[in-house]
Amino acid sequence: MFLRQLEPRTARTTSEVLNFALWPFAVMTVLHQVFVKATNFNITDDFAPVYKASLAFLNGKSIYAENFDLVDPHYLYPPGGTLLIAPLAIIDPDRSKWCFDSLNAIAMLVAWYLLLKLFKLSIKSYAAPLTLLLMFSSETVINTLAFGNVNGCILLAEVVFIALLLARRELWAGVVMGLAITVKPTIAPMLLIPLMRRQWKVFLPALGVPIALTAIALPLIKDPMDYVHRTLPYSIQARDYFNSSIPGISAYLGLPSLLTWSIRIGMGVLVLVSLWLLYRYYRHDELFFICTTSGILLLAEFLISGLGQQYYSMLLFPFLMTVVLRNSVLRNWPAWLAIFGFTTFDKWLLDHWQVIGRDLEYLRITFGWGLLLFVTFCVLGDRYLTARREGRLDSGIDPTFLLPEHNGAPVPDAPQTPRIPVPDTAATIGPADPDDEEPSNAPNEAGVLH
Repeated sequence: MFLRQLEPRTARTTSEVLNFALWPFAVMTVLHQVFVKATNFNITDDFAPVYKASLAFLNGKSIYAENFDLVDPHYLYPPGGTLLIAPLAIIDPDRSKWCFDSLNAIAMLVAWYLLLKLFKLSIKSYAAPLTLLLMFSSETVINTLAFGNVNGCILLAEVVFIALLLARRELWAGVVMGLAITVKPTIAPMLLIPLMRRQWKVFLPALGVPIALTAIALPLIKDPMDYVHRTLPYSIQARDYFNSSIPGISAYLGLPSLLTWSIRIGMGVLVLVSLWLLYRYYRHDELFFICTTSGILLLAEFLISGLGQQYYSMLLFPFLMTVVLRNSVLRNWPAWLAIFGFTTFDKWLLDHWQVIGRDLEYLRITFGWGLLLFVTFCVLGDRYLTARREGRLDSGIDPTFLLPEHNGAPVPDAPQTPRIPVPDTAATIGPADPDDEEPSNAPNEAGVLH
C-alpha cells in the first residue's frame, strides 16, 4: 500500500498538485538538514561543552568551571539536566553528536505529526508537507541541528504537554514538563497555563521531578555549588553577544538603563493585558487558548528575560499553527512580517553598508518577537473594544463574522423590481420566420402517427 502511494500519476485536483509538488521539497529539505547541516563542521558548537560536561560528570571531575570571559558556547545546564544527558559521553564525541542530532530530528518530526493531529489536519492534505517544509527551512531547526542543541526535544515536550493538558492527563503532563524544565528552564513559563486552567495536579510532578533529579545529581557532582555561585548568575545576566532579548540588544547598543527598563515594562503590560483578555474570553476555547497563551508567555520570556536566542523560536511552532483556526490572531500580514523576522535563515549583513547591515541582522529577531507580541495585543484589544461598543461582551469578543447567529442568519430578500407587462405582439404580428417559433412540447401529428 505504501509503495502504491509512490506510484507516479498525474494530479487531478489542486490539492493533489500541491501534494505532489510539496512532498519532494519537504522530504529532501529534511534529509539535507539532518544529513548535511547536522554533520558538517560549524564554527558554533553547542554540543561540545555538553559532551565535555557529561564526560567530566562520569569521571567525577569539575563541571561548572567555565571561563565566562570567552564568547564560546558555555555549559549552562542545571545539575538535574546534567544527570539526564550524562549518557551522551558513553560513546565517542562524533557518534554521540550524530545520535544526539538524530534524536532531535526524530523529536521534531514527532512534534510536527502531533501538531497536525492537534489541529485536525490530515497527513494526506497539502498542509502536511507545507508545514514540514516550512519547519525544516527555518533558522531555528537548521541551527538546532547544526549546533547540536536540545531544542528539538524541548519542542516535543511542549507539544506533548499541550496534548496531555487537552486530554486532562494532568499527572503525565506534569512529568513531561518537569523533565523539560530540568534540562532547559526556559520553558518554565508554560506552567502558567495549567495555573490559569486550575489543573492543579500538573504541579506535583512538574515541580517534583526537577527537585528529585537535582537532589539525586548534587551528591554526584564534584562542584555543585559552582553552579549556584557562578553559572546561574551568568545565565541570568544579559550579555551583549548572541542575545536578541531586549536587555541583550540594549547592552549591545549601549542604551541607558532607564530606557531598557521602560521598554521591558511596556512589553510586560502588553503581555498582561493579552493574557487577561485570553483568560476572560477564550479559556473555554481550549486549543486556541492554550496555544496562543503559550506563544505570548514564550515571547515574553525571549524578549524580557536576560537571554533570548533566535533558535528558541522553535517553541513558538504551536502558536504559529493556530493560523488554521478561524479566530486566530495571526490572520493578518503584520503577524507574518514579524514571523519572517525571527524564523528565516536569511542574513542581512551588507558589505558596502556594514553598520546598517549589522543593525538589520541583529535587530530583526528582537523586532520580530516584539512585533508579534504587539500584533497579538492589538488584535485582542480591537476585538474587545468592538464587542464592548456593540454591547455583546457577554457572548464573547470574537468578530461578528464568526458568531453562530451571524453565520446562520437568513439573507434578507432583495427588493423586487416591478415588472412591466409586455404586450403579446406575437399574436398580432406573427413570427417573421417559421424557424423563429418556439418548439412545442406537444407531439405533432406526424410523430403520433409514426
